[in-house]
Amino acid sequence: MLGINRQSSTNYVDWELLFSDPQIPSSPRGAHLERTQSIMEFQQLMKNDAKSALRHELDRLGKTADTENRDGVKKDFENFEKLFKRFLLKTGPSVVWSEIKSPPEGYIKSYRDISSCELSCSEKDLLSKLVVVKLNGGLGTSMGCVGPKSLISVRSGLTFLDLTVQQIESLNKRYQADVPLVLMNSFNTHDDTNMILRKYHSCQVKIHTFNQNRYPRINKETLLPIPQSCDDPLEAWYPPGHGDVYECIVKSGLLEAFVKQGKEFMFVSNIDNLGATVDLHILNMMVNPPEGQKPCDFVMEVTDKTRADVKGGTLIDYNGKLRLLEIAQVPKENVDEFKSVSKFKIFNTNNLWMHMPTVAKLVNSGEMNMEVIVNNKRLQNGTNVIQLETACGAGVKNFANAVGINVPRSRFLPVKKTSDLLLVMSNLYELQHGSMMMSKKRQFPTTPLIKLGDEHFSKIHKFMGRFQNIPDMLELDHLTVSGDVTFGNNVTLKGTVIIIANHGERIDIPSGAFLENKIVSGNLRILDH
Repeated sequence: MLGINRQSSTNYVDWELLFSDPQIPSSPRGAHLERTQSIMEFQQLMKNDAKSALRHELDRLGKTADTENRDGVKKDFENFEKLFKRFLLKTGPSVVWSEIKSPPEGYIKSYRDISSCELSCSEKDLLSKLVVVKLNGGLGTSMGCVGPKSLISVRSGLTFLDLTVQQIESLNKRYQADVPLVLMNSFNTHDDTNMILRKYHSCQVKIHTFNQNRYPRINKETLLPIPQSCDDPLEAWYPPGHGDVYECIVKSGLLEAFVKQGKEFMFVSNIDNLGATVDLHILNMMVNPPEGQKPCDFVMEVTDKTRADVKGGTLIDYNGKLRLLEIAQVPKENVDEFKSVSKFKIFNTNNLWMHMPTVAKLVNSGEMNMEVIVNNKRLQNGTNVIQLETACGAGVKNFANAVGINVPRSRFLPVKKTSDLLLVMSNLYELQHGSMMMSKKRQFPTTPLIKLGDEHFSKIHKFMGRFQNIPDMLELDHLTVSGDVTFGNNVTLKGTVIIIANHGERIDIPSGAFLENKIVSGNLRILDH
Protein backbone atom coordinates (compact mmCIF):
# COMPACT_ATOMS: atom_id res chain seq x y z
CA MET A 1 0.00 0.00 0.00
CA LEU A 2 0.93 3.68 -0.04
CA GLY A 3 2.42 3.59 3.42
CA ILE A 4 -0.34 5.95 4.61
CA ASN A 5 -0.92 4.53 8.05
CA ARG A 6 -2.57 6.90 10.50
CA GLN A 7 0.08 6.69 13.20
CA SER A 8 3.12 7.77 11.19
CA SER A 9 3.42 11.44 10.37
CA THR A 10 6.27 10.74 7.94
CA ASN A 11 4.15 8.79 5.46
CA TYR A 12 2.23 10.98 3.04
CA VAL A 13 0.81 11.16 -0.47
CA ASP A 14 2.88 12.91 -3.12
CA TRP A 15 0.15 15.10 -4.66
CA GLU A 16 2.35 16.37 -7.48
CA LEU A 17 3.08 12.83 -8.61
CA LEU A 18 -0.45 11.55 -7.96
CA PHE A 19 -2.09 14.16 -10.21
CA SER A 20 0.75 15.11 -12.58
CA ASP A 21 0.42 14.81 -16.33
CA PRO A 22 2.79 12.04 -17.47
CA GLN A 23 2.73 13.37 -21.05
CA ILE A 24 5.90 15.48 -20.67
CA PRO A 25 8.29 15.02 -23.63
CA SER A 26 11.56 15.45 -21.76
CA SER A 27 13.41 12.52 -23.41
CA PRO A 28 13.72 10.77 -26.82
CA ARG A 29 10.47 9.35 -28.19
CA GLY A 30 10.99 5.67 -27.24
CA ALA A 31 12.30 6.47 -23.77
CA HIS A 32 9.53 9.04 -23.30
CA LEU A 33 6.79 6.54 -24.12
CA GLU A 34 8.31 4.00 -21.75
CA ARG A 35 8.64 6.61 -18.98
CA THR A 36 5.07 7.82 -19.54
CA GLN A 37 3.71 4.28 -19.29
CA SER A 38 5.73 3.69 -16.11
CA ILE A 39 4.44 6.89 -14.46
CA MET A 40 0.84 6.12 -15.44
CA GLU A 41 1.09 2.63 -13.99
CA PHE A 42 2.58 3.96 -10.74
CA GLN A 43 -0.08 6.68 -10.51
CA GLN A 44 -2.78 4.04 -10.92
CA LEU A 45 -1.22 1.92 -8.17
CA MET A 46 -1.13 4.95 -5.86
CA LYS A 47 -4.78 5.73 -6.58
CA ASN A 48 -5.81 2.11 -6.04
CA ASP A 49 -4.01 2.13 -2.69
CA ALA A 50 -5.67 5.42 -1.70
CA LYS A 51 -9.12 4.00 -2.52
CA SER A 52 -8.39 0.80 -0.61
CA ALA A 53 -7.09 2.67 2.44
CA LEU A 54 -10.11 4.99 2.47
CA ARG A 55 -12.54 2.07 2.17
CA HIS A 56 -10.88 0.36 5.16
CA GLU A 57 -11.06 3.52 7.29
CA LEU A 58 -14.68 4.28 6.35
CA ASP A 59 -15.70 0.71 7.25
CA ARG A 60 -14.02 1.10 10.62
CA LEU A 61 -15.56 4.56 11.15
CA GLY A 62 -19.05 3.33 10.22
CA LYS A 63 -18.94 0.72 12.97
CA THR A 64 -18.66 3.49 15.58
CA ALA A 65 -22.11 4.86 14.66
CA ASP A 66 -25.14 4.25 16.87
CA THR A 67 -27.04 1.12 15.88
CA GLU A 68 -30.13 3.06 14.79
CA ASN A 69 -28.04 5.40 12.59
CA ARG A 70 -25.63 2.84 11.17
CA ASP A 71 -27.50 2.17 7.92
CA GLY A 72 -27.78 5.88 7.16
CA VAL A 73 -24.10 6.47 7.94
CA LYS A 74 -23.13 3.54 5.72
CA LYS A 75 -25.11 5.02 2.82
CA ASP A 76 -23.53 8.45 3.36
CA PHE A 77 -20.06 6.92 3.35
CA GLU A 78 -20.83 5.02 0.13
CA ASN A 79 -21.73 8.33 -1.52
CA PHE A 80 -18.60 9.95 -0.12
CA GLU A 81 -16.52 7.12 -1.54
CA LYS A 82 -17.97 7.79 -5.00
CA LEU A 83 -17.02 11.47 -4.64
CA PHE A 84 -13.50 10.48 -3.55
CA LYS A 85 -13.08 8.18 -6.56
CA ARG A 86 -14.10 11.01 -8.90
CA PHE A 87 -11.55 13.22 -7.16
CA LEU A 88 -8.83 10.63 -7.82
CA LEU A 89 -9.71 10.56 -11.53
CA LYS A 90 -8.74 14.22 -11.79
CA THR A 91 -5.59 14.65 -13.94
CA GLY A 92 -5.35 18.40 -14.51
CA PRO A 93 -7.76 21.15 -15.63
CA SER A 94 -11.28 19.83 -16.24
CA VAL A 95 -11.64 21.84 -19.47
CA VAL A 96 -9.52 22.24 -22.57
CA TRP A 97 -9.40 26.01 -22.99
CA SER A 98 -9.29 25.97 -26.78
CA GLU A 99 -12.58 24.03 -26.89
CA ILE A 100 -14.55 26.60 -24.89
CA LYS A 101 -17.15 28.48 -26.92
CA SER A 102 -19.78 31.10 -26.18
CA PRO A 103 -23.26 29.61 -25.79
CA PRO A 104 -25.13 29.39 -29.13
CA GLU A 105 -27.78 31.96 -29.92
CA GLY A 106 -30.97 31.26 -28.01
CA TYR A 107 -29.27 29.53 -25.07
CA ILE A 108 -29.01 32.79 -23.10
CA LYS A 109 -32.44 34.38 -23.18
CA SER A 110 -33.20 38.01 -22.45
CA TYR A 111 -35.29 38.62 -19.33
CA ARG A 112 -36.83 41.61 -21.10
CA ASP A 113 -38.26 39.31 -23.79
CA ILE A 114 -39.56 36.83 -21.21
CA SER A 115 -41.13 39.47 -18.97
CA SER A 116 -42.85 41.13 -21.95
CA CYS A 117 -44.91 37.98 -22.58
CA GLU A 118 -48.32 37.77 -20.94
CA LEU A 119 -48.90 34.96 -18.47
CA SER A 120 -50.53 31.98 -20.18
CA CYS A 121 -52.62 31.05 -17.14
CA SER A 122 -53.57 32.50 -13.76
CA GLU A 123 -50.93 33.26 -11.15
CA LYS A 124 -52.56 30.71 -8.85
CA ASP A 125 -52.25 27.96 -11.46
CA LEU A 126 -48.60 28.85 -12.08
CA LEU A 127 -47.76 28.84 -8.38
CA SER A 128 -49.50 25.49 -7.89
CA LYS A 129 -46.58 23.96 -9.85
CA LEU A 130 -43.82 25.55 -7.70
CA VAL A 131 -41.66 24.63 -4.70
CA VAL A 132 -39.15 27.16 -3.29
CA VAL A 133 -35.88 25.68 -1.98
CA LYS A 134 -33.42 27.81 0.00
CA LEU A 135 -29.83 26.69 0.60
CA ASN A 136 -29.46 27.09 4.37
CA GLY A 137 -26.29 25.17 5.22
CA GLY A 138 -23.95 28.07 5.94
CA LEU A 139 -22.84 29.66 9.19
CA GLY A 140 -22.38 33.37 9.89
CA THR A 141 -18.78 32.95 11.06
CA SER A 142 -17.29 35.10 8.28
CA MET A 143 -19.16 38.09 9.76
CA GLY A 144 -18.37 37.17 13.35
CA CYS A 145 -21.70 35.52 14.17
CA VAL A 146 -22.43 32.20 15.86
CA GLY A 147 -25.03 29.88 14.33
CA PRO A 148 -26.82 29.80 10.96
CA LYS A 149 -26.24 32.76 8.68
CA SER A 150 -29.97 32.81 7.91
CA LEU A 151 -30.63 34.00 11.49
CA ILE A 152 -28.57 37.21 11.13
CA SER A 153 -30.68 40.36 11.37
CA VAL A 154 -30.41 42.29 8.10
CA ARG A 155 -33.17 44.90 8.05
CA SER A 156 -35.65 46.29 10.59
CA GLY A 157 -34.81 43.48 13.00
CA LEU A 158 -35.74 40.84 10.42
CA THR A 159 -33.45 37.93 9.54
CA PHE A 160 -32.83 36.32 6.15
CA LEU A 161 -35.24 33.56 7.17
CA ASP A 162 -37.91 36.06 8.32
CA LEU A 163 -37.73 37.84 4.97
CA THR A 164 -37.93 34.56 3.03
CA VAL A 165 -41.05 33.45 4.93
CA GLN A 166 -42.61 36.90 4.43
CA GLN A 167 -41.99 36.76 0.67
CA ILE A 168 -43.68 33.39 0.22
CA GLU A 169 -46.52 34.12 2.63
CA SER A 170 -47.22 37.31 0.67
CA LEU A 171 -47.42 35.29 -2.57
CA ASN A 172 -49.70 32.70 -1.01
CA LYS A 173 -52.07 35.30 0.40
CA ARG A 174 -52.15 37.47 -2.70
CA TYR A 175 -52.92 34.63 -5.12
CA GLN A 176 -54.63 32.11 -2.77
CA ALA A 177 -51.73 29.77 -3.50
CA ASP A 178 -49.92 27.09 -1.50
CA VAL A 179 -46.24 27.45 -2.36
CA PRO A 180 -44.14 25.48 0.16
CA LEU A 181 -40.76 26.60 1.47
CA VAL A 182 -38.04 23.96 1.74
CA LEU A 183 -34.77 24.55 3.60
CA MET A 184 -31.67 22.49 2.86
CA ASN A 185 -29.86 22.54 6.21
CA SER A 186 -26.48 21.17 7.16
CA PHE A 187 -25.56 19.47 10.42
CA ASN A 188 -24.21 22.91 11.41
CA THR A 189 -27.58 24.68 11.01
CA HIS A 190 -30.19 21.94 11.55
CA ASP A 191 -30.89 22.26 15.29
CA ASP A 192 -30.89 26.07 15.51
CA THR A 193 -33.05 26.41 12.39
CA ASN A 194 -35.65 23.89 13.56
CA MET A 195 -35.91 25.67 16.89
CA ILE A 196 -36.60 28.99 15.17
CA LEU A 197 -39.16 27.49 12.75
CA ARG A 198 -41.67 27.19 15.61
CA LYS A 199 -42.37 30.92 15.42
CA TYR A 200 -43.76 30.58 11.88
CA HIS A 201 -46.52 28.08 12.73
CA SER A 202 -49.25 30.66 12.25
CA CYS A 203 -47.85 31.85 8.90
CA GLN A 204 -49.53 30.85 5.63
CA VAL A 205 -46.48 28.88 4.49
CA LYS A 206 -45.79 25.17 4.82
CA ILE A 207 -42.12 24.80 5.75
CA HIS A 208 -40.16 21.60 5.20
CA THR A 209 -36.51 20.82 5.91
CA PHE A 210 -33.99 18.20 4.88
CA ASN A 211 -30.30 17.82 5.66
CA GLN A 212 -27.42 17.68 3.25
CA ASN A 213 -24.74 15.05 3.74
CA ARG A 214 -22.16 15.04 6.52
CA TYR A 215 -18.81 13.90 5.17
CA PRO A 216 -15.45 13.40 6.92
CA ARG A 217 -12.69 15.89 6.28
CA ILE A 218 -9.63 14.28 4.72
CA ASN A 219 -6.05 14.68 5.89
CA LYS A 220 -4.27 16.30 2.95
CA GLU A 221 -1.04 14.36 3.50
CA THR A 222 -2.46 10.86 4.01
CA LEU A 223 -5.82 11.12 2.19
CA LEU A 224 -7.41 9.40 5.21
CA PRO A 225 -10.47 10.60 7.19
CA ILE A 226 -9.82 12.98 10.08
CA PRO A 227 -12.52 11.62 12.45
CA GLN A 228 -11.76 8.54 14.55
CA SER A 229 -15.39 8.09 15.55
CA CYS A 230 -18.82 9.16 14.31
CA ASP A 231 -19.11 11.11 17.58
CA ASP A 232 -15.99 13.18 16.92
CA PRO A 233 -16.36 17.00 17.14
CA LEU A 234 -17.98 18.98 14.32
CA GLU A 235 -14.57 20.23 13.14
CA ALA A 236 -13.82 16.74 11.79
CA TRP A 237 -16.81 16.89 9.40
CA TYR A 238 -18.09 19.15 6.64
CA PRO A 239 -21.16 19.69 4.42
CA PRO A 240 -20.03 19.03 0.81
CA GLY A 241 -21.36 22.14 -0.96
CA HIS A 242 -24.79 22.98 -2.36
CA GLY A 243 -24.42 20.45 -5.20
CA ASP A 244 -25.83 18.12 -2.53
CA VAL A 245 -29.30 19.54 -3.17
CA TYR A 246 -30.12 17.08 -5.98
CA GLU A 247 -29.29 13.84 -4.19
CA CYS A 248 -30.46 14.93 -0.74
CA ILE A 249 -33.91 16.27 -1.69
CA VAL A 250 -34.56 13.02 -3.55
CA LYS A 251 -33.22 10.94 -0.65
CA SER A 252 -35.44 12.84 1.80
CA GLY A 253 -38.60 11.74 -0.03
CA LEU A 254 -39.77 15.37 -0.32
CA LEU A 255 -39.30 15.64 -4.08
CA GLU A 256 -41.37 12.52 -4.75
CA ALA A 257 -44.10 13.80 -2.42
CA PHE A 258 -44.24 17.19 -4.18
CA VAL A 259 -44.47 15.57 -7.62
CA LYS A 260 -47.38 13.43 -6.41
CA GLN A 261 -49.09 16.66 -5.33
CA GLY A 262 -48.83 17.93 -8.92
CA LYS A 263 -45.87 20.24 -8.41
CA GLU A 264 -43.34 20.27 -11.25
CA PHE A 265 -40.64 22.90 -10.67
CA MET A 266 -38.39 24.00 -7.85
CA PHE A 267 -36.69 27.37 -7.54
CA VAL A 268 -33.36 26.96 -5.74
CA SER A 269 -31.30 29.88 -4.41
CA ASN A 270 -28.98 30.97 -1.60
CA ILE A 271 -30.87 32.19 1.44
CA ASP A 272 -28.50 35.18 1.73
CA ASN A 273 -29.39 36.46 -1.78
CA LEU A 274 -32.11 39.00 -1.00
CA GLY A 275 -32.79 39.47 -4.71
CA ALA A 276 -33.76 35.82 -5.28
CA THR A 277 -37.54 36.11 -5.18
CA VAL A 278 -40.17 34.10 -7.08
CA ASP A 279 -40.51 35.48 -10.62
CA LEU A 280 -43.80 34.64 -12.30
CA HIS A 281 -42.49 35.37 -15.80
CA ILE A 282 -39.66 32.84 -15.54
CA LEU A 283 -42.04 30.31 -14.01
CA ASN A 284 -44.54 30.94 -16.83
CA MET A 285 -41.84 30.27 -19.45
CA MET A 286 -41.15 26.89 -17.84
CA VAL A 287 -44.77 25.86 -17.21
CA ASN A 288 -46.07 27.18 -20.55
CA PRO A 289 -43.20 27.12 -23.09
CA PRO A 290 -43.69 29.28 -26.21
CA GLU A 291 -45.17 27.46 -29.18
CA GLY A 292 -42.56 25.54 -31.15
CA GLN A 293 -39.99 25.54 -28.31
CA LYS A 294 -38.96 22.58 -26.17
CA PRO A 295 -39.92 22.82 -22.49
CA CYS A 296 -36.94 23.92 -20.36
CA ASP A 297 -35.89 21.46 -17.66
CA PHE A 298 -33.25 23.75 -16.13
CA VAL A 299 -32.85 27.55 -16.00
CA MET A 300 -29.84 29.37 -14.62
CA GLU A 301 -30.27 33.07 -13.94
CA VAL A 302 -27.17 34.99 -15.04
CA THR A 303 -26.51 38.71 -14.97
CA ASP A 304 -24.04 41.12 -16.53
CA LYS A 305 -20.56 40.90 -15.04
CA THR A 306 -18.88 43.94 -13.53
CA ARG A 307 -15.31 44.29 -12.28
CA ALA A 308 -16.58 43.27 -8.84
CA ASP A 309 -17.71 39.89 -10.24
CA VAL A 310 -14.63 38.75 -12.14
CA LYS A 311 -14.34 35.51 -10.16
CA GLY A 312 -17.97 34.46 -10.74
CA GLY A 313 -18.73 31.32 -12.76
CA THR A 314 -20.01 31.77 -16.30
CA LEU A 315 -22.03 29.73 -18.80
CA ILE A 316 -20.17 28.30 -21.80
CA ASP A 317 -20.75 25.87 -24.64
CA TYR A 318 -18.46 22.87 -24.14
CA ASN A 319 -18.64 19.86 -26.43
CA GLY A 320 -22.09 20.94 -27.55
CA LYS A 321 -23.58 21.25 -24.03
CA LEU A 322 -24.30 24.20 -21.78
CA ARG A 323 -21.86 24.12 -18.88
CA LEU A 324 -20.89 26.23 -15.87
CA LEU A 325 -17.24 27.27 -15.91
CA GLU A 326 -15.83 28.17 -12.48
CA ILE A 327 -12.52 29.93 -11.90
CA ALA A 328 -11.15 26.82 -10.13
CA GLN A 329 -11.46 24.90 -13.43
CA VAL A 330 -9.52 27.45 -15.47
CA PRO A 331 -5.86 26.71 -16.35
CA LYS A 332 -3.55 29.17 -14.58
CA GLU A 333 -2.36 30.71 -17.83
CA ASN A 334 -5.98 31.59 -18.78
CA VAL A 335 -7.20 33.06 -15.48
CA ASP A 336 -6.78 36.69 -16.62
CA GLU A 337 -8.76 35.93 -19.78
CA PHE A 338 -11.49 34.31 -17.65
CA LYS A 339 -11.71 37.46 -15.53
CA SER A 340 -12.11 39.62 -18.64
CA VAL A 341 -15.42 41.47 -18.64
CA SER A 342 -15.23 41.86 -22.42
CA LYS A 343 -14.96 38.11 -23.21
CA PHE A 344 -17.07 36.56 -20.44
CA LYS A 345 -19.88 39.05 -20.03
CA ILE A 346 -22.20 37.18 -17.65
CA PHE A 347 -21.94 35.24 -14.40
CA ASN A 348 -24.05 32.78 -12.43
CA THR A 349 -26.31 34.22 -9.70
CA ASN A 350 -27.04 30.71 -8.36
CA ASN A 351 -30.76 31.33 -8.85
CA LEU A 352 -31.75 28.02 -10.45
CA TRP A 353 -35.07 26.64 -11.70
CA MET A 354 -35.43 22.88 -12.25
CA HIS A 355 -37.96 20.37 -13.48
CA MET A 356 -38.41 18.04 -10.51
CA PRO A 357 -39.25 14.80 -12.39
CA THR A 358 -36.04 15.29 -14.42
CA VAL A 359 -34.03 15.79 -11.22
CA ALA A 360 -35.46 12.55 -9.82
CA LYS A 361 -34.64 10.67 -13.02
CA LEU A 362 -31.04 11.93 -13.14
CA VAL A 363 -30.37 11.18 -9.46
CA ASN A 364 -32.01 7.74 -9.43
CA SER A 365 -30.18 6.66 -12.59
CA GLY A 366 -26.81 7.88 -11.29
CA GLU A 367 -26.48 10.37 -14.18
CA MET A 368 -26.18 13.53 -12.05
CA ASN A 369 -22.47 14.26 -12.46
CA MET A 370 -20.76 17.44 -11.28
CA GLU A 371 -17.13 18.52 -11.14
CA VAL A 372 -15.41 17.92 -7.81
CA ILE A 373 -14.21 21.09 -6.07
CA VAL A 374 -11.20 20.64 -3.76
CA ASN A 375 -11.49 23.09 -0.86
CA ASN A 376 -8.32 23.37 1.24
CA LYS A 377 -8.74 24.13 4.95
CA ARG A 378 -6.61 24.14 8.08
CA LEU A 379 -7.89 22.85 11.41
CA GLN A 380 -7.28 24.64 14.70
CA ASN A 381 -4.47 22.19 15.50
CA GLY A 382 -2.70 23.09 12.26
CA THR A 383 -3.63 19.95 10.30
CA ASN A 384 -4.10 20.62 6.58
CA VAL A 385 -7.31 19.02 5.31
CA ILE A 386 -9.29 18.89 2.09
CA GLN A 387 -13.02 19.03 1.57
CA LEU A 388 -14.46 17.51 -1.61
CA GLU A 389 -17.45 19.57 -2.69
CA THR A 390 -19.83 20.13 -5.60
CA ALA A 391 -21.82 23.20 -6.72
CA CYS A 392 -25.46 22.94 -7.75
CA GLY A 393 -24.95 25.21 -10.79
CA ALA A 394 -22.56 22.61 -12.22
CA GLY A 395 -25.56 20.29 -12.62
CA VAL A 396 -26.63 22.29 -15.68
CA LYS A 397 -24.66 20.01 -18.03
CA ASN A 398 -26.82 17.01 -17.10
CA PHE A 399 -30.09 18.55 -18.32
CA ALA A 400 -31.04 18.13 -21.97
CA ASN A 401 -32.96 21.41 -22.34
CA ALA A 402 -31.09 23.87 -20.12
CA VAL A 403 -31.00 27.62 -20.80
CA GLY A 404 -29.68 30.75 -19.14
CA ILE A 405 -31.71 33.92 -18.61
CA ASN A 406 -29.89 37.25 -18.40
CA VAL A 407 -31.76 38.89 -15.52
CA PRO A 408 -31.50 42.41 -14.04
CA ARG A 409 -28.82 42.96 -11.42
CA SER A 410 -31.60 43.46 -8.85
CA ARG A 411 -32.06 39.67 -8.73
CA PHE A 412 -28.54 39.31 -7.35
CA LEU A 413 -28.31 40.96 -3.94
CA PRO A 414 -26.14 38.68 -1.80
CA VAL A 415 -25.00 39.60 1.70
CA LYS A 416 -21.54 38.07 2.10
CA LYS A 417 -19.78 40.92 3.96
CA THR A 418 -20.70 43.84 6.18
CA SER A 419 -20.25 46.12 3.14
CA ASP A 420 -23.21 44.29 1.56
CA LEU A 421 -25.11 44.62 4.84
CA LEU A 422 -24.56 48.38 4.83
CA LEU A 423 -26.18 48.57 1.39
CA VAL A 424 -29.35 46.67 2.31
CA MET A 425 -29.72 48.48 5.65
CA SER A 426 -29.56 51.88 3.94
CA ASN A 427 -32.24 54.01 2.28
CA LEU A 428 -31.06 52.67 -1.09
CA TYR A 429 -33.58 49.88 -0.53
CA GLU A 430 -37.17 49.67 0.60
CA LEU A 431 -38.73 46.59 2.18
CA GLN A 432 -41.95 45.37 0.51
CA HIS A 433 -43.54 42.10 1.66
CA GLY A 434 -40.15 40.65 2.56
CA SER A 435 -38.51 41.73 -0.73
CA MET A 436 -35.77 44.35 -1.02
CA MET A 437 -36.60 46.87 -3.76
CA MET A 438 -34.28 49.62 -4.97
CA SER A 439 -35.68 52.96 -3.85
CA LYS A 440 -37.46 54.91 -6.58
CA LYS A 441 -35.63 57.98 -5.30
CA ARG A 442 -32.35 56.50 -6.55
CA GLN A 443 -31.71 58.16 -9.90
CA PHE A 444 -29.73 55.29 -11.44
CA PRO A 445 -30.19 51.53 -11.01
CA THR A 446 -26.58 50.59 -10.17
CA THR A 447 -25.55 50.04 -6.55
CA PRO A 448 -22.59 51.93 -5.03
CA LEU A 449 -19.22 50.24 -4.64
CA ILE A 450 -18.49 49.98 -0.91
CA LYS A 451 -15.19 48.96 0.69
CA LEU A 452 -14.94 48.76 4.48
CA GLY A 453 -11.69 48.06 6.34
CA ASP A 454 -11.42 44.60 7.84
CA GLU A 455 -10.11 45.42 11.30
CA HIS A 456 -12.96 47.70 12.43
CA PHE A 457 -15.85 46.75 10.17
CA SER A 458 -15.68 43.06 9.09
CA LYS A 459 -17.50 41.63 12.13
CA ILE A 460 -21.13 42.60 12.69
CA HIS A 461 -20.78 43.59 16.36
CA LYS A 462 -17.94 45.98 15.47
CA PHE A 463 -19.74 47.20 12.35
CA MET A 464 -22.92 48.09 14.25
CA GLY A 465 -20.93 50.06 16.83
CA ARG A 466 -19.51 52.28 14.10
CA PHE A 467 -22.85 53.86 13.09
CA GLN A 468 -25.28 55.83 15.25
CA ASN A 469 -27.57 55.30 12.30
CA ILE A 470 -27.00 54.30 8.67
CA PRO A 471 -26.04 57.26 6.44
CA ASP A 472 -28.19 58.56 3.59
CA MET A 473 -26.63 56.89 0.53
CA LEU A 474 -29.23 57.58 -2.16
CA GLU A 475 -26.73 59.48 -4.33
CA LEU A 476 -23.58 57.59 -3.36
CA ASP A 477 -21.33 56.12 -6.08
CA HIS A 478 -18.31 54.87 -4.13
CA LEU A 479 -17.44 54.65 -0.44
CA THR A 480 -14.08 53.54 1.00
CA VAL A 481 -13.60 53.51 4.77
CA SER A 482 -10.37 52.39 6.42
CA GLY A 483 -9.20 52.56 10.01
CA ASP A 484 -10.87 53.76 13.21
CA VAL A 485 -13.87 55.66 11.80
CA THR A 486 -17.32 56.28 13.30
CA PHE A 487 -20.46 57.92 11.88
CA GLY A 488 -22.87 60.16 13.79
CA ASN A 489 -26.61 60.60 13.19
CA ASN A 490 -28.09 61.76 9.88
CA VAL A 491 -24.88 61.70 7.84
CA THR A 492 -25.28 62.12 4.07
CA LEU A 493 -22.81 60.58 1.58
CA LYS A 494 -22.86 61.53 -2.12
CA GLY A 495 -20.64 60.82 -5.12
CA THR A 496 -17.25 59.37 -4.16
CA VAL A 497 -16.32 59.50 -0.48
CA ILE A 498 -13.02 58.17 0.90
CA ILE A 499 -12.33 58.23 4.65
CA ILE A 500 -8.90 57.05 5.84
CA ALA A 501 -7.81 57.03 9.46
CA ASN A 502 -4.17 55.99 9.65
CA HIS A 503 -2.82 53.76 12.39
CA GLY A 504 -3.18 55.48 15.77
CA GLU A 505 -5.63 58.06 14.41
CA ARG A 506 -9.41 58.26 14.68
CA ILE A 507 -12.05 60.01 12.61
CA ASP A 508 -15.53 60.74 13.96
CA ILE A 509 -17.87 61.91 11.20
CA PRO A 510 -20.13 64.35 13.07
CA SER A 511 -23.91 64.13 13.15
CA GLY A 512 -25.54 65.98 10.26
CA ALA A 513 -22.34 65.91 8.16
CA PHE A 514 -22.76 66.23 4.38
CA LEU A 515 -19.92 64.66 2.39
CA GLU A 516 -19.97 64.88 -1.42
CA ASN A 517 -16.89 63.87 -3.45
CA LYS A 518 -14.64 64.23 -0.42
CA ILE A 519 -11.47 62.62 0.91
CA VAL A 520 -11.21 62.73 4.71
CA SER A 521 -7.96 61.80 6.43
CA GLY A 522 -5.97 62.53 9.59
CA ASN A 523 -7.60 62.95 13.02
CA LEU A 524 -11.13 64.17 13.71
CA ARG A 525 -12.37 63.52 17.26
CA ILE A 526 -15.72 64.63 18.63
CA LEU A 527 -15.97 64.33 22.41
CA ASP A 528 -18.92 64.83 24.73
CA HIS A 529 -18.64 68.11 26.68
